[in-house]
Amino acid sequence: MYIHELKNWTDFRWSAEAIALPLDEVCREQGKLAGRLSGLGFDSQLRAVAENLTRDVVYSSEIEGIRLNVDEVRSSIARRLGIEGMKYMPSSHYVEGVVAVMLDAMEHFDQPLTKERLCGWQSAFFPSGFSEGVHIEVGQYRTHEEHVVSGFLGHERVHYMAPSPDRVEEEMHKFIDWFNADKPISPVIRSAIVHLWFVSIHPFEDGNGRLARILGDMYLARGDNSRLRFYNISSEINRDKNHYYDILERVQHGDGDITEWVVWYLKTLLAAIREASATVSMVLNKSFFWMRFGSVPLTERQTNTLNLFLDGYEAKITSKTWSNLSKCSKDTAIRDIQDLVEKHILVEDIPGAKRPSYSINYGGETDAIVKRFNDIAIQEETGGFYLTAVLDGKTKIKERLLALDAERYRNSDLPLENLLAKYCTYLLK
Repeated sequence: MYIHELKNWTDFRWSAEAIALPLDEVCREQGKLAGRLSGLGFDSQLRAVAENLTRDVVYSSEIEGIRLNVDEVRSSIARRLGIEGMKYMPSSHYVEGVVAVMLDAMEHFDQPLTKERLCGWQSAFFPSGFSEGVHIEVGQYRTHEEHVVSGFLGHERVHYMAPSPDRVEEEMHKFIDWFNADKPISPVIRSAIVHLWFVSIHPFEDGNGRLARILGDMYLARGDNSRLRFYNISSEINRDKNHYYDILERVQHGDGDITEWVVWYLKTLLAAIREASATVSMVLNKSFFWMRFGSVPLTERQTNTLNLFLDGYEAKITSKTWSNLSKCSKDTAIRDIQDLVEKHILVEDIPGAKRPSYSINYGGETDAIVKRFNDIAIQEETGGFYLTAVLDGKTKIKERLLALDAERYRNSDLPLENLLAKYCTYLLK
């Protein structure tokens, strides 16, 4: 039996006791993130929004097996948000359509949801009317049975059978009414319910997962009462898609108790908020870097390549990496790097190394930075690596690290002062 075969199947229930702690953690982390964001100028906030939306669009599509060009997505979002100082590039019709849907949901989160709006969003995902080479119904609810299946031809496994097409119109009318109505339920919990409810109806032939995540984000925006989205759940779902599908399948075969789903959703959302906090740190550090070096004369190539690393590109800064990213010769890359070293923008990680690598000097004497921290440690947790320390003997910090930086520090390939400068400069201002 599937959940939609139960009588009054949308009378979802859950254990308030089981969700209390994760809900409290989510609300606390939301508050901490909001506090950090309040210290950002609008331009920095907009850049943090653009980075979050880029990841949301890319990872939400990747969950469905669609790989997008990150630079195309970032460029499309930055252009639509009016962010200056970024290098724009042409984007495909598909990218433009997906970005347009995301921004519409973000900027008009407080507008009523309608069938027409949903159908317009779904059609934007499939501008050609095809999905994976197969013609599909676009801009309308499905008119045939829909099964969620995995496996090869002849060995398929049916994970879920959605409500019959003759039920879709009525089920969606009920869903939309509930979505638009005021309810005495936490917006975070409603976000979890919206996601599960929508994918269980499966109203479209394709695009249901992406729409469910967008609708969940809309409810989070309503809870924050903000058009600026700084975190998303898609990137965290993409980290462990199998777990996501397993829990979804169990709940869709259940008896209407969605406690397991809500707890999983809250924990995944908590990880997403912490990831967003790392993005905010990156934006702040980048802002302080350009405040210090913005007046230093640089070539366009140097500026663009530095920005890639400032935006979290995961690689060592070497002449080979610089050459590949800048699409220039290795000799030109060496000259670029040496010029930046002379201008104190880059510092050599290990002086005299046979194959030198470099770190960005974010804005201070590295020796002085180290003296302000103690109890420094690198911790590996589910989902990533973290730098923990105590600043000035009283303030505990926890910063998410790129996996490569954690590995390099442990292998003594990245000095502690360079690591602290990269992740903690904003704390010293």
